[in-house]
Amino acid sequence: MVLFSIFILINIHKSNIDLPKVKIKSCYDGDTCKTFTGERIRIACIDAPELKGKRSNPIAAIKSRDYLNSFIGGKEVNLRRITKDRYGRTVAELYKDGVNIQKDLLEKGYANIYKKYVSQCPSLNNK
Repeated sequence: MVLFSIFILINIHKSNIDLPKVKIKSCYDGDTCKTFTGERIRIACIDAPELKGKRSNPIAAIKSRDYLNSFIGGKEVNLRRITKDRYGRTVAELYKDGVNIQKDLLEKGYANIYKKYVSQCPSLNNK
């Protein structure tokens, strides 16, 4: 059983590493980033606090954004592109050094599961 678990973990980690890489320039908020090549990325399956608008929560949004920028801003991440959203952004799962960024943001309280789209992220379906 232990060997089987190790095998699964190695293969999951390996598959994340084999995903395409992009370098994140900065993150606008806790779920939207931009690469150095100009690609706008909407982090899949999560919903972070909004900076502006009717549902804004600027204090929480700034904390979420600042955490995300400190974690991946200026760094390479692996991504699994899922689709494009209505704003033309790439919707994707992100990984930094094998860490699932969506899970990390959820666990640290910087985002919530976006229930409408959680089926796009198998790693979050059991949350």
